[in-house]
Amino acid sequence: MARRKTEVFSMSFLDCITCAFGSVVLVYVLISAQGGLRKSTESKVKRAEVSQMEEKVLEGYQHLVQLRNSMLQTDDEKVKTEGLGTRVLSETERLKVELADSDKETLSRREAIERLKADLRSLEQGARRLEGATTDPSATGTRVRGFIGTGDRQYLTGLKVGGEHILVMVDVSASMLDETVVNILRMRNMSDTRKLMSDKWRRSLATVDWIASQMPVESQFQLYVFNTKTWALTPNSDGKWLKVNDPNALGDAMQALHKIVPKDGTSIENAVTALNLLNPRPDNVIMITDGLPTQGASAPLIRKTIDGDDRLKLFQRAFAKYPRAVPFNVILMPMEGDPNAPSAFWVAARATGGSFLSPSKDWP
Repeated sequence: MARRKTEVFSMSFLDCITCAFGSVVLVYVLISAQGGLRKSTESKVKRAEVSQMEEKVLEGYQHLVQLRNSMLQTDDEKVKTEGLGTRVLSETERLKVELADSDKETLSRREAIERLKADLRSLEQGARRLEGATTDPSATGTRVRGFIGTGDRQYLTGLKVGGEHILVMVDVSASMLDETVVNILRMRNMSDTRKLMSDKWRRSLATVDWIASQMPVESQFQLYVFNTKTWALTPNSDGKWLKVNDPNALGDAMQALHKIVPKDGTSIENAVTALNLLNPRPDNVIMITDGLPTQGASAPLIRKTIDGDDRLKLFQRAFAKYPRAVPFNVILMPMEGDPNAPSAFWVAARATGGSFLSPSKDWP
């Protein structure tokens, strides 16, 4: 009996192999499907997280915009507040200055009132003395005006208020308001009433009153004032002489002087020119001033400031026109920053046979 032939790849083996391969494929398909499902689930989760993050980012941008707007608004308010603070500080400083000036003005007015009260008491005492001096209505004095000082001091001045034609010249420039440059600048911005109450100006007026009270009754006089210009206090009397024994003439001139408010600069050259126009020329000149001139016959065209040497030159040029035969008497009121003035006026007074006086604070 012939042997059966053996085959390696029989039908059964192939079936096994095919089944095994199918199983492997099935397992791979299952595994792939499960992995894809897991990835899909994870992707959805990640997308959800990304969406949440995007929403948070958008909210962050919104908050950032709001913060920026708030910051800009805060900056604007800060700028406004700083500007308001600056204005408030400026206004506070201005009010402080005004309050200080008001306090000074009040104090000055009180002092002026006290001085006026003292003057009134002096006048009352003088009137009582005059009333008790004589009962004879025919008794008369030797002076056309009386003068009552604020004290009992007597002075040896060497100033002779005599002559047939007496010329009194009063400086009414702005420097006659005070003794210091700083206070002069302050006084220039005050009211005319406050300027008229200046201590220095009141002393100058009292000096003129004293001179007027010393004039001989038989003399003639003229009262000039000068700053950058020169004019007679009595209207329409420039170049003319007035009688001392005419109480209206002297009284009107003194009243006009008490109403003048000092201002502007000083020109002694114009004062000397006006002096030379008087006919006849004076035989006694008394000048009340506080320093050397600040300009010549006219104001400078360019230069606005002047030093001490130039002021001395202006005075020397003005004094060169002065008649040497006429005594030049000077009453120099105090003024800072003009060291050449006393010596210049003293030399001029000696050269003409006049006198030089720098009065104390309680004279006359």
